[in-house]
Amino acid sequence: MSESWRGRRIELEIGAVAHGGHCVARAEGRVVFVRHGLPGERVIAEVTEDKGGSFCRADAVEVLTAAPERVTPPCPLSGPGLCGGCDWQHASPAAQREMKAAVITEQLRRLAGLEREVEVEELPGGPLGWRTRVRLVAGRDGRAGLRAHRSHRVIPLAGNGCPITVPGALDGVLARKWRPGSEIEVAVDGDGQVHVDSAGVAVQHAAGRDWRLDAHGFWQVHPAAADTFAGVVGEWARAPRTGRVWDLYAGVGLFASVLAEQVGERGNVLAVESGRRAVVDGTANLVDLPQVHWRSGLVEDVLDALDPEDERPDVVVLDPPRKGAGKAVVDAIAEGSPERVVYVACDPAALARDVATFGEHGYELAELRAFDAFPMTHHVECIALLR
Repeated sequence: MSESWRGRRIELEIGAVAHGGHCVARAEGRVVFVRHGLPGERVIAEVTEDKGGSFCRADAVEVLTAAPERVTPPCPLSGPGLCGGCDWQHASPAAQREMKAAVITEQLRRLAGLEREVEVEELPGGPLGWRTRVRLVAGRDGRAGLRAHRSHRVIPLAGNGCPITVPGALDGVLARKWRPGSEIEVAVDGDGQVHVDSAGVAVQHAAGRDWRLDAHGFWQVHPAAADTFAGVVGEWARAPRTGRVWDLYAGVGLFASVLAEQVGERGNVLAVESGRRAVVDGTANLVDLPQVHWRSGLVEDVLDALDPEDERPDVVVLDPPRKGAGKAVVDAIAEGSPERVVYVACDPAALARDVATFGEHGYELAELRAFDAFPMTHHVECIALLR
């Protein structure tokens, strides 16, 4: 094994953006994944991780030639060796969206064999002050902070706060000391109520409804995301009156509520969710929609137990976790032969893999929209229509 490059400084020309919040450069025949740089820049990068093999990781610690899109980060804790919560504070918001679009385009090309021009759309509210859910950790001194990138080291936030978090959300948390090593979950609901760690009830507003749910259960992090996504899902699903729909990975039933209105009282919406608390909350929130039928369990297990002939769907909506739906779930959906599949994805690579599997069953990617639901980070939300 060759000598580790860790700690070595290298002059690099930064290449294309890659999935994961970094860009690609090359040195001495090896790939270097560089954070805090931008495509086209020339930088001095310090290697932060080298496990041998064909690649290593590095931070751009000095910019020799800056890209026009480079800006001063709005947070003083953003930069090499500092907070790992954001990836792109050194890029203008427009450049961030362009890089995310490039990542989606590249993943679709590489994993699904599709050439697709992508635009990442901005959500209302701007690039700061949007994050309604934060998980912090207490350092050795008891002060709450966020971890450094790919590290357990805690970067304390006291005195700086977090500019991407909803204003005021962390004031009480940062003003006190915590047991060292403890994790602190903070959530701000749709009424502006701050919930810290307790299993309280949050109120949210989306899809023309008021929702009451576990304060720390799943809900979209960006305040505008839930309503925006519900609108797109409803527009593309177009579930027929009296039709049958599957809502997979249903959460508390955001999309199920939209689909239920489309199919009407004589229709059927099968909502499948593995989180028991989410099913309890969803059942209570949609008690006025008897056409929604809940199944608690893993999606693959529930679909495996269905009779596709008796329960064949007209439309399927799915919002899987970051790893995607996977072959077993995609195969089961395809076996039901829905006319349309609306896929909500928080990971471009997982989406591309599943789109490729749908393609093996004769489905084509008919529409795709992408949203910058996580400004300053590399994360992006996509909604795809397959027919």
